[in-house]
Amino acid sequence: MTHGYVGEKEALVKRLHRIEGQVRGIERMVEDERYCIDILTQIAAATTALESVAFKILDEHVNHCVAGALESGDAEVAAEKSRELLEAVHRFSRTK
Repeated sequence: MTHGYVGEKEALVKRLHRIEGQVRGIERMVEDERYCIDILTQIAAATTALESVAFKILDEHVNHCVAGALESGDAEVAAEKSRELLEAVHRFSRTK
């Protein structure tokens, strides 16, 4: 079984590597005792970038995994994928 994001895997991995670089930059800012607001600004940017990746994967989950489960006609599988989707949405809504 392939996951919905697989078609975008290379772009997602590249984006995650850029975010990893952002986080390393924030670490250096702390080590260099940079101004608090500058560090917070960079943390916000990294958080936004990571959320963007998460929403892309969530979108692919809906359009591939959940849609496939609903189209399968298997009520148990559809219920499981719907439950997973709702749990993911709840996790995102708690982080804000």
